[in-house]
Amino acid sequence: MSGATTPGLPRLGDLAWAPALDHPELLAPTVAEALRAWAGRDDRVRDLVAVTEIDPDHADTATLNDMHGLPPEASANCVVVAGRRGDVEQVAACVVTAATFADVNTRVRKLLDARKASFLPMDRATAESGMEYGGITPVGLPAGWRVLVDSRFAAPDVLALMGSGVRRSKLLMPGELLCAMPGVEVVEGLGVAR
Repeated sequence: MSGATTPGLPRLGDLAWAPALDHPELLAPTVAEALRAWAGRDDRVRDLVAVTEIDPDHADTATLNDMHGLPPEASANCVVVAGRRGDVEQVAACVVTAATFADVNTRVRKLLDARKASFLPMDRATAESGMEYGGITPVGLPAGWRVLVDSRFAAPDVLALMGSGVRRSKLLMPGELLCAMPGVEVVEGLGVAR
């Protein structure tokens, strides 16, 4: 990645950010494809979705935040949940800040109209998403999955730092843009304070 800066591109911490669409090698194939499709419908994607390369050993939210001075409120943690009622299963990616946790047993379960909701097993989440563990992001998920985003990201001037589908990089975009991504459902109270 070049060290040149792009005007208007979001930045956070001491990381070197570049336009994500210019660096598909730093994205899971499903993420790169989804970003290209989204950019065809929304001109802001090219200028406002950034990527940075990171040490994959630092992909964990707490470690990355400590190493690079990143605020937990900007970390858009994506957890994958499955809800079941009878034989019907719904899968949802829940995006909450690192300062909160997804209320799986109450809020998410009700949103999925499920009797029971639980985290999708890691091997299934990675296989079905085409993404690496620790890099799962709301961008480029399977079409049948719901994408639930905490309403905290809809506030003006909030940034969303998230996985890129691989452990060796991160995406950054305005929270308002994340909330405008096709298929996203913005949910009040999805994240519960720790």
